[in-house]
Amino acid sequence: MSVFDIEISSLAGQPGELARLRGKPALIVNVASRCGLTPQYAGLEHIAASTPGLTVIGVPCNQFGGQEPGTADEIAEFCSATYGVTFPMTEKVEVNGDGRHPLYDQLTRVADAEGHVGDIRWNFEKFLVDADGAVVARFSPRVEPEAPELVAAIDKLVSAAK
Repeated sequence: MSVFDIEISSLAGQPGELARLRGKPALIVNVASRCGLTPQYAGLEHIAASTPGLTVIGVPCNQFGGQEPGTADEIAEFCSATYGVTFPMTEKVEVNGDGRHPLYDQLTRVADAEGHVGDIRWNFEKFLVDADGAVVARFSPRVEPEAPELVAAIDKLVSAAK
């Protein structure tokens, strides 16, 4: 199954947020507004703005220390006003546990460079998805958006999609 077949709404409540991205590589990141890693929004926005052919998708989640407690409007306002975020954001979901969203059922099957597979460890875990919707790489929350290993993987993925 392609990630793009999974139903998830935009932060504004529009259905089909992933389906409309079919045919483009994507970087999917679970995000939070009140986390020590929240400044990664700036790097994610830079990648989104400077990497033609790639879509960054933020997926708000409040499962880690209650660090994303806001409403959809509050999340959108914070991201826009604080970090100038223009990339798409989905509705707030659970990424672990019994209420795990189907998107994260699919994403968490892939191991990162350290061999970690399964549950999301913290906010800002990153997944690269190819243009066909296959999960091709996973990066720890501590890997900065502009880290050389992530940038190289993005460049390779975008080049392959051309």
